[in-house]
Amino acid sequence: MGERRLGNRLKDIRTQRGLTQTDLAALVGVSRKTINTVENSIFVPSTLLALTLAKTLGTTVEHLFFIIADEEE
Repeated sequence: MGERRLGNRLKDIRTQRGLTQTDLAALVGVSRKTINTVENSIFVPSTLLALTLAKTLGTTVEHLFFIIADEEE
């Protein structure tokens, strides 16, 4: 089985809602850097943060985050 990693649509959905990273960070109670690292797949958010982000952005966790599976060679 190939390696799996977490992908996200956070930046796309955030910008569709007219929010900056700073705006979203303030709404969910984290730093702007946390939002940046989640958007760039550097940091995998906790379940609580993932649920809070989805609720704040008016979407589901399943739409906001998804699994990327690398192909087996």
